[in-house]
Amino acid sequence: MFKLLIVSSVLVFASSAQAMHEQWDWLLHKHIKEVNNGASTAVDYRGFANDKIELDSYLAGLSAVTDADYQTWNQDKQLAFLINSYNAYTVSLILTEYPNIKSIKDVGSVFSSPWSKRFVTLLGEKRSLDDIEHGLIREPGVFDEPRIHFAVNCASIGCPALRAEAYNEKVLSAQLEEQTRAFLSDSSRNYSDGDRLHLSSLFKWYGDDFTNKSGSLQEFLAKYAQELGANADELKSQRYKVSFLDYDWRLNGIGYFKTNE
Repeated sequence: MFKLLIVSSVLVFASSAQAMHEQWDWLLHKHIKEVNNGASTAVDYRGFANDKIELDSYLAGLSAVTDADYQTWNQDKQLAFLINSYNAYTVSLILTEYPNIKSIKDVGSVFSSPWSKRFVTLLGEKRSLDDIEHGLIREPGVFDEPRIHFAVNCASIGCPALRAEAYNEKVLSAQLEEQTRAFLSDSSRNYSDGDRLHLSSLFKWYGDDFTNKSGSLQEFLAKYAQELGANADELKSQRYKVSFLDYDWRLNGIGYFKTNE
């Protein structure tokens, strides 16, 4: 079925955001593998490279969406589109150097980070991954959704897992909640130890995103006390001392993880 869609005109994909995301969904199901008992996922970048025609077709469909069309969508549809775009273009960026790469940082240079490269055509403009994440997804007053940090993927082991399915407007909140709980339950990235929380550096870099609605980071985390192995009441009272773990920037590819399986 998808082989027939792939050879069709890009206009077919541009006419339906759902059809575009079904194509990305197919690629993810094919090339994402759960590791560490489901706590993380590893990406088969070699497999993505073999299916580069399909990936490029999906990206072309994303690029064909006009800003005028985008503005008519509801917020869940917009956000799912942006998260899927960010993740797909990140995979595409890795493939420009794969397999001669150990980290996404290897794609950058002394003068330019990989996230500042303007190689994405989206909503009628040339953009970088930073433009998508910080200028669109995190734009103040638009989505104001802290759980996006567990959905956008930076191709690194330290990141929340790249989900093995596309984000879908109809179940977006449930998907984001599942991603959040999975990330916080992964003790290699977040855990409590006595009166101390050891958290991913994501919470240090984007702390304000988690306090906009909750008041404090620990109040946000109180909802996920079970995943952290912490006490919800003590989190709400901000009784934990917080330290941040070093971020693992190694590529999240198959063969890079030390699995517990």
